[in-house]
Amino acid sequence: MLSLRQLFLLNNAQTSNSPRLLEIERAEGLYMYDSSGKAYVDFVSGFAVSNVGHRHPKVVQAIKDQVDKYMHLAVYGEYVQAPQVLFAKKLVSVLPDSLNSVYFVNSGAEATEGALKLAKRFTGRQEIISCNNAYHGSTHGALSVMGNEYYKKAYRPLLPNVNFIEYNNIGDLQGITQDTACVIIESIQGEAGVIVPTHDYLRTLQKRCDETGTLLIMDEIQTGFGRTGKLFAFEHYGIIPDILLLAKGIGGGMPLGAFIAGRKIMDSIKDNPILGHITTFGGHPVTCAAGMATLEAILEENMMAEVPSKEALFRQLLKHPLIKEVRGMGLMLAIQLESFPQVEAVSKTCVENGVIVDWFLHCDTAIRIAPPLIITEQEIKKYCQTIINAIELHKN
Repeated sequence: MLSLRQLFLLNNAQTSNSPRLLEIERAEGLYMYDSSGKAYVDFVSGFAVSNVGHRHPKVVQAIKDQVDKYMHLAVYGEYVQAPQVLFAKKLVSVLPDSLNSVYFVNSGAEATEGALKLAKRFTGRQEIISCNNAYHGSTHGALSVMGNEYYKKAYRPLLPNVNFIEYNNIGDLQGITQDTACVIIESIQGEAGVIVPTHDYLRTLQKRCDETGTLLIMDEIQTGFGRTGKLFAFEHYGIIPDILLLAKGIGGGMPLGAFIAGRKIMDSIKDNPILGHITTFGGHPVTCAAGMATLEAILEENMMAEVPSKEALFRQLLKHPLIKEVRGMGLMLAIQLESFPQVEAVSKTCVENGVIVDWFLHCDTAIRIAPPLIITEQEIKKYCQTIINAIELHKN
């Protein structure tokens, strides 16, 4: 009889030639457990998904309660479904007044796709501007605004009229004109290796968009729901986007995304043509129930309060001659090393010792650190030592 691993390699589509092949049987809080019972601490949160930890009790209960009522009923936007309505209302209550219309989808890439369509439809313009080393998903439109040709060249032609600027370069912002429908930008560049923008850059960006009538799309797919110490990273900068992208952490482990805009902007996809954007499973009642429970857990359990002090502790402990820099904000950090072979070796050793870390699509010389917000100081100390030990082991 074939093992699960053999069946995985035989029947499941593979995304690389070197999958981790960890066979996880259960997960709880910070930890995942393999078929032998070995525990692994999830230092990447399932890639910025498990902000409240794996299987948070409130999220699990909300899922169970909703399954007992109903699951899928109809395509999004047709029926009044309480989980969608109540979660949208809750989201709007924690956002600026101008972001008051929520369109739920299934993922971050879908949020990107919807937002790009919305910006073109509302402005009547065609040009889209993104950033070098940006990552907004892997579907065709999202791939078009990815700022790394290596991942795009095999799939061209992609969307036309997409141009790129350098992240954090104020001079490049003059490239935004009255022909530009939107600028899509990450509040903190994730797959570039956690590049934090300056206040002046984002404020100047918003000013330039306002001057040209360009819509500002802020991608908070990785940064949203408390990861930086605020619910949304744009709150650190005193700016407000025209369209906000959310996914990953908002579902508490369930597949959920959203693009959010002002009512006037969002209404432009209602007609001419009718049904300007459609999704069958977007805003699924079970995932929206999970999203509501996730947001309530973050707020009620005050999970963001200690994020700054936890960041400071990481920075204090992650010191070694081979560590060139620790970048980031809150619990979204990058440990900059010297080379990819070094990062690969350190990551492998960490996993062997029960700590899941990884690197970045556009920056394979840095190690990704993004644990659930519920991590304790004691756990930070313990597992930072594991990372330091792994770096020391591979210093030559």
